[in-house]
Amino acid sequence: MGGAEIPRQSGPPNEPIRVLIADDHVLFRRGLEMVLSQESDFALVGEAADGEEAVRKAADLLPDVVLLDVRMPKLSGIEAAAAIKEVAPVAKIIMLTISDEESDLYEAVKAGATGYLLKEISIEEVATGIRAVHEGQSLISPAMASKLLNEFASLIKKDPRSSNRVPAPRLTERELDVLRLVARGRNNREIARELFISENTVKNHVRNILEKLQLHSRMEAVFYAVREKLLDIN
Repeated sequence: MGGAEIPRQSGPPNEPIRVLIADDHVLFRRGLEMVLSQESDFALVGEAADGEEAVRKAADLLPDVVLLDVRMPKLSGIEAAAAIKEVAPVAKIIMLTISDEESDLYEAVKAGATGYLLKEISIEEVATGIRAVHEGQSLISPAMASKLLNEFASLIKKDPRSSNRVPAPRLTERELDVLRLVARGRNNREIARELFISENTVKNHVRNILEKLQLHSRMEAVFYAVREKLLDIN
C-alpha cells in the first residue's frame, strides 16, 4: 500500500468497506494488506504503527472498520479503541491479538470493540470477520464468548449494586433464545439455522432486543442480560 491514504468520498450504497489497519508489526500489516487488497469489497484507507497514530488516522479518515492490535506502543489497542469511538463513533473496531485473557477481552468490549480475534486464525478469516462486523454482528469465537460470559458473571458478583436494579424490560421467549445464542458467539447464519428461522428474522430480533434494552451493541446486550439474570450461563 506504500502508506498511501484514500480520502473519504461519498458513493453508492455498495461502496467498498473502508479499513484502517493498526499494528506495530510491519510484516503482519503487510500480510493483512496483501490479503485484503485482493478482495473487491475492501478499500485499505490507511495504516498505523501505534495507538496514537491509529486514533489520529481514524479521526482524519473515518474508516468503516478499524483492525487494532491489543498490544501497541504509545497507546494500547484498548485505549486506542476507546479514543476512536470518541472521534469516529460509527467505526466498527476489531481487536487482533495473541491474548486470550478474559480481562483483555472484557476491557476491549467495554472500550467499544465489536470483534475480538486471535492472531492464530488465518488472515483469510479476517476478511470474513470484517464483513460480519460491518453488517452489525459481534465477532467473538465461541470459546472466547464463553470466557467473556464468565468474566461478566465474575464482575457482576463483585458489584454490590447488581442486586438493586430497575426491572429489566421484558423480552419474548424467542428474543431470549436469540440472545442466548449471541452470548455463545453464534453469528446470524448459525442462529438462523439453529432456530429454524431466516437471517432477516434474526436481525429483526436483535434490533428489537437492542431497542427494548436501549443499548447499542450485541455484546452490551449480553452483558446486560447476564447482569439482570436473563441468561443461564452454566
